[in-house]
Amino acid sequence: MSLLQSLTRRKPAERIAAEGGHGEGGELRRTMGLLQLTLFSVGATLGTGIFFVLGEAVPVAGPAAVLGFVLAAVTALFSALSYAELAGTIPVSGSSYSYAYATMGELVAWVCGWCLLLEYAVSVSAVASSWGGYLNSFLESAFGSQLPAAVSASPGSEGGMVNLPAVLIVFLVTLLLLRGASESATANTIMVFLKVAVLAFFCVIAFTAFRTGNLAGFAPMGAAGIAAAGSKVFFSYIGFDAASTAGEEAKNPRRDLPLAILLSLAIVTAIYVVVGLAAVGALAWREFDSETSLADVLNAATGGSTWPALVLSFGVVISMGTVVLTVLYGQTRILFAMSRDGLVPRVFQRVSRRTSVPVANTVIVSTFVALLAAVVPLGQLAEATSIGTLFAFALVNIGVIVLRRTSPDLERGFRVPLFPLTPVLGVLFCVGLMAGLDGITWVVFLIWTAFGLAVYFAYGRRHSALGRTASTAKEVS
Repeated sequence: MSLLQSLTRRKPAERIAAEGGHGEGGELRRTMGLLQLTLFSVGATLGTGIFFVLGEAVPVAGPAAVLGFVLAAVTALFSALSYAELAGTIPVSGSSYSYAYATMGELVAWVCGWCLLLEYAVSVSAVASSWGGYLNSFLESAFGSQLPAAVSASPGSEGGMVNLPAVLIVFLVTLLLLRGASESATANTIMVFLKVAVLAFFCVIAFTAFRTGNLAGFAPMGAAGIAAAGSKVFFSYIGFDAASTAGEEAKNPRRDLPLAILLSLAIVTAIYVVVGLAAVGALAWREFDSETSLADVLNAATGGSTWPALVLSFGVVISMGTVVLTVLYGQTRILFAMSRDGLVPRVFQRVSRRTSVPVANTVIVSTFVALLAAVVPLGQLAEATSIGTLFAFALVNIGVIVLRRTSPDLERGFRVPLFPLTPVLGVLFCVGLMAGLDGITWVVFLIWTAFGLAVYFAYGRRHSALGRTASTAKEVS
């Protein structure tokens, strides 16, 4: 097999689906229903962004920042529809990595999987790293005291030495994940309901101070302002694809995965729009700046009362817990799929017969994430997760087009409407957003990709299960 042939070899979608659930020494257990899958995606998407993103969106769009959430949702919808089709066609844990393997070949799949490592592992480390700061805010509001900066902030922050709260949140989530997928999903469901309840509390309080005059001059910056706001809030939608990483633990994946992806996007959009409307109705848009949070809106709405901000800070702490749980889960399942294909070491696909959990995989990933969050200033690497995510989204949209042409008769639990216009628009929106990112973000992304290619040629290509199958077939012939 030539170099080009080895790099472009594709793993048949039927074979990928047939291997679903199988690991070394055991199998993943199908325990998740539609509600759990939907809330997995909601938990990964509805993070701390909504608590703070209005401070960036409102100054550039005025009250019309609410429409910025709608615009961002429409942008995300194109990719969500493509995810829904591929998740219902290839319902496995690998998410966009597996979809790329079936449609564009091994090298593209590897690059996609490597980008997912950036999206999942680094982003969850960044979330865990910042959890200490929000925990301190809650402790200050509730008890008037904080943890010392030396043990609650990462190096690079003022006074920071080691971030012990980051280690704590990762440790607690790891204990949940090791108990089993069903138990993890149940805990996530409870935390998501708590998070939504806190946001509902915010809306109730904010709407008591609602002034229709605050909506006057609804779009002072016009369409350009709405577009700018949409770009700023788009990254608050990243995470709707989390359900696709649970493809091998879903009870009815072909039906439930597409529904979970689309329902989670609809739920999150509705929450964002209502919260945004309540905020701009309670506080004049000219009073917003980049530091304004929902807690500031509540302070203004209640005349400086502190207890509503205490409830809100509790919601932020819970929000970050669900993000750490769902994203860490997704990372382990993607590595599980890559290990089964031979592209990463076999240890990541070993499954406990007792708990049906990839134990070693979970412990290794959690330890890496905890150490990264505790002692490494993430800086631009964390910001580069956005470009890695958009790259994966673009590949999923392309994958839908390719798979429709190469395997038109495959069973599909969902079909993208207005094909091929929808996935083409999805690609264009992703490329457009990528083009608007900072130059330093591109530099970090390219360095990360180059490092990933070095790892692939040093290990992945030589150990590829698909490559070994081809070599065996050649020897037999």
